[in-house]
Amino acid sequence: MTSKPLLIAKGHGLGNDYLVVDRNALPWPLTVERTRLICDRHRGLGSDGILIGDVSARPIRLDILNPDGTMAEKSGNGLRIFAAWLHGRGRVRTGDWFDVQLVKDAVRMRVEAELAFGAVQVRVEIGTASFLGRDAGFTPQPDLALGTLLDLPSGATAEVNPVSLSNPHCVVFVESLNRDDFLSRAPQLCTHTAFPAGTNVQFARVAGPSAVELWIWERGAGETLASGSSACAATAAAVRLGKLPHGTFEARMPGGSVEVTVHTDFAIELNGPAQMIYRAELGEGFLELLA
Repeated sequence: MTSKPLLIAKGHGLGNDYLVVDRNALPWPLTVERTRLICDRHRGLGSDGILIGDVSARPIRLDILNPDGTMAEKSGNGLRIFAAWLHGRGRVRTGDWFDVQLVKDAVRMRVEAELAFGAVQVRVEIGTASFLGRDAGFTPQPDLALGTLLDLPSGATAEVNPVSLSNPHCVVFVESLNRDDFLSRAPQLCTHTAFPAGTNVQFARVAGPSAVELWIWERGAGETLASGSSACAATAAAVRLGKLPHGTFEARMPGGSVEVTVHTDFAIELNGPAQMIYRAELGEGFLELLA
């Protein structure tokens, strides 16, 4: 029997859902096997990943696990959900900037406003976009790698635009978003040998002078309704390629829209909602299984 209960919260950013747990409450490390079981949508709690927060650290520490148990360097939706979790626990106040240390870098963010039904609006200074292949984990071209043509295992090709926001992205611009095309090419790009550590894939189109529309296939998770860092990567790539000027744009995804600002130095700001859904105590039998 397990004597100590374990509380896990769940939140979502435009349908991209994460579990949140206090690192100091964990009775054991979240191994690959435990993470996969917890994230399983049929035998576990179900989620697109787990956020492990350490509020005792300075700055506050956040580790992000994909549902396959691998570590994610950054998640725009995950960061906003984490801010909502901190805000709900009284750890941060509306309007106050705070820093969060991730596995590779740190970000600054704040809760901008409290919205209806307990949601919050969160602004994240997510980092400076790099278009160098070496930064995005793209081995064929370590320098500027925009517009590189890749052969895919299926025999198709893709013109890729590697982008790094401390996590890797592969943006493919299309004239129109086609479901069959996306489901065929996006998974092949996610695990392509050109990205030995895998990559997050965005199929994107410029939808007028102030908007980008995109679909997302995330490394370690598959298709997701939304991704904050993907929205930033796709918008930054559109600006870098001259499809849009520097400025603030709406990034539209199946789960909803966020606001992305691309500054002249390619520093990126993400502004969007997040909402906590529940806080649950894991059953003793499930804890025993995890142990």
